[in-house]
Amino acid sequence: NYYEITVVVIRSNLTKSCTTRWRFMARRDTWTISSGDNNTVIAITKTEIGKLFHGDTRSDIGSEAGKMKFANGVNDLVTKFIRLDVNEELDVDMLVMERLYPMDFRAYEQEIRLLWLNVFEDELKALQSAGFVHRDLRWPSDMPGLRYDNIFLTETSLRLIGVGISALKSQVGDKLFNRFVEREWEEYEVFRKDFLAR
Repeated sequence: NYYEITVVVIRSNLTKSCTTRWRFMARRDTWTISSGDNNTVIAITKTEIGKLFHGDTRSDIGSEAGKMKFANGVNDLVTKFIRLDVNEELDVDMLVMERLYPMDFRAYEQEIRLLWLNVFEDELKALQSAGFVHRDLRWPSDMPGLRYDNIFLTETSLRLIGVGISALKSQVGDKLFNRFVEREWEEYEVFRKDFLAR
């Protein structure tokens, strides 16, 4: 249950160079990836992360897992659900999902970014046609973080995380679902411009 980490710092100048090593042990199940108002996400392994549910948020875990599994059944746009679990040490419920490693899109040509956007758009349409809307492409301006923290560029494609406020058409009905879809496309258009322009 521990990672062994070696940090190497190399200092050099014209007359001498030296290497300093620190080695320490850290519990892998307490490494924080992100922390928000309601939940904390921790690293479990190199391929799994856990979203912690405690206090008032525990009732949300089943709903979020269900929406994630629904989206996973349509395509690969939303991060993969793995299992529901309990973190014994922290005494909290945990939604375990695929760990993604985001990359900086600015390192890639606009033509490549446009291809990624076309695939993203097709997958978003497929999710909506199946009855799933993410609802959180763009973070509210009063929330900390980047505007599009829920959209990750990975080695293979653009992916979505954070399905906590997503909605299923079967649960909210046509009128509200269509309103959510309309807003999602407005958010997408702003994201698209930003993604291609920077």
